[in-house]
Amino acid sequence: MVKIFKYFNWKEWVMSAISLVFIVAQVWLSLKLPDYMSTVTRLTQTPGSQISEIWINGGYMLLCALGSIASAIIVGYLAAKISASFSQRLRSLLFDKVDSFSMEELNRFSTSSLITRSTNDITQVQMFIVIALQIAIRAPIMAIWALTKIVGKGDSFVYIVAVALIIVISMVTILMIKVIPKFRKMQVLTDNITRVTRENLTGLRVVKAYNADKYQEKKFEDANEELTSTQMYTNRAMSIMNPLMTIIMNGLSLAIYWVGAYMIQAATMMDKLTIFSNMVVFSSYAIQVIMSFMMLIMIFIMFPRASVAANRINEVLGTEPNIIEGEKIDGNPQLKGEISFKNVSFTYPGASAPVLENISFDAKHGETVAFIGSTGSGKSTLINLIPRFFDTTEGQVFVDGFNVKDYKLENLLDKIGYVPQQSILFKGSVESNVAYGDNGKERYSKEAVHKAINIAQATEFVNQMEGSLDAPISQGGANISGGQKQRLSIARAICRNPEIYIFDDSFSALDYKTDRDLRTAIKKETAHVTTLIVAQRIGTIIDADQIIVLDEGKIVGKGKHKELLKNCDIYREIAMSQLSEEELIS
Repeated sequence: MVKIFKYFNWKEWVMSAISLVFIVAQVWLSLKLPDYMSTVTRLTQTPGSQISEIWINGGYMLLCALGSIASAIIVGYLAAKISASFSQRLRSLLFDKVDSFSMEELNRFSTSSLITRSTNDITQVQMFIVIALQIAIRAPIMAIWALTKIVGKGDSFVYIVAVALIIVISMVTILMIKVIPKFRKMQVLTDNITRVTRENLTGLRVVKAYNADKYQEKKFEDANEELTSTQMYTNRAMSIMNPLMTIIMNGLSLAIYWVGAYMIQAATMMDKLTIFSNMVVFSSYAIQVIMSFMMLIMIFIMFPRASVAANRINEVLGTEPNIIEGEKIDGNPQLKGEISFKNVSFTYPGASAPVLENISFDAKHGETVAFIGSTGSGKSTLINLIPRFFDTTEGQVFVDGFNVKDYKLENLLDKIGYVPQQSILFKGSVESNVAYGDNGKERYSKEAVHKAINIAQATEFVNQMEGSLDAPISQGGANISGGQKQRLSIARAICRNPEIYIFDDSFSALDYKTDRDLRTAIKKETAHVTTLIVAQRIGTIIDADQIIVLDEGKIVGKGKHKELLKNCDIYREIAMSQLSEEELIS
């Protein structure tokens, strides 16, 4: 938990120091009240006392009470401000950290877990800081200060408080032993219910198609029931605290007055007033001590869950990215757009066997290089090594004549127009999705967006949408078809005007005519750009300058379409399964 506070900035430390000053003032003012109360009690019992003295001491009591309230309000304001600004920074730090992760780091945390850490866990830490700044500092100061004032007021009274404290501490210890493991479990169960909810929402079409509503409801109810039962256990355990503390405080007051009554009865007339005054003061201080411990119990209640949440946040923030960027801003201008793989092998973290083995090929400026092979042959993994979503296990990948590891990531990625296997659109408009990113705001004009949409064969359906370029796109592009999403994703890459295009099976949702028209338009408009295409359909790659055939992570064929039909059995099998003999010959 302590590690999380290293993210405090200097302003928050200054505000914490100021709040500490007001907390001390609040405690001092609160503990001065019993002193004035003792004086008032003594004056009322002493014959010949002046009423003005009672009013003066009563006025001091009122000022102490008002000062204590004012201090509490200031501390509450500072605590709220500190916790809100700190949680805002934590959310930004988490978002930026996750944004910097490569695929390897992202695979360590589930999406549902990262969502919970960015929301629920930060909220737990924020609530703890608010309470801790107001109570965790005040309570021990109050308890220790009150105890120092109690000492000397009567040994019998001290023994009563000591017994009460032993009961309170024993009760809290037993409760914490029972409850802390449940608090830890609650965070994991919160992840689980987030995961089930997210799966149901993202896979709603499949759920409906397979008539699996009841099945999904059962999964959610099981997760919900487990979380609820754990929360009920902790809430029931903690609900015991209030009545027990009330009994202890009332019992303490009763014991003090009961013992005090015996002491007054046994005392001489001269000592009766002193004992009575001490009893009243002692009772006030004793209640302050018990109240301080009660406030600390609130911290003990919140601390386990906040501590688990803080550790989970620190786990993400403390994860060091494996992708270390270089310093190079640009490559060799004479080798612009050239890509070269030199004896590249790659193994996923934790996997026993490599996905790619000894891959070597060159893609020249302006060439179209295609990759084909059976599912799981390593096609997507291969092209994901270029933008450094992963780093090679062995060998080197070169772009513009330099190792991709030598580039600054921002400059490397600026060279690439990437279209993923699964089309991803963001909530906004057609234009904001095509001219995507910060560089889009600076470089892309409406004319460039229109041109990219036209090349991607998306003009017809975009013009039919209400608002055209300003037409709304819902989250994930749920309000348009799969083929339309794919064309807008392709338009986004074209609009970037990159040196290199990477199409990761990005034409699968298109019909053959649209696929052909799109490839023809891309080839015509972007003849100067190097293009890498991963595809399952022979028709998509038949005109490529170089086709690389992969099988179980190895290159088993390399050449043009007609060459591979003659000398690569795997390519021939794929081609014959998709095309007629006449189409193969033509």
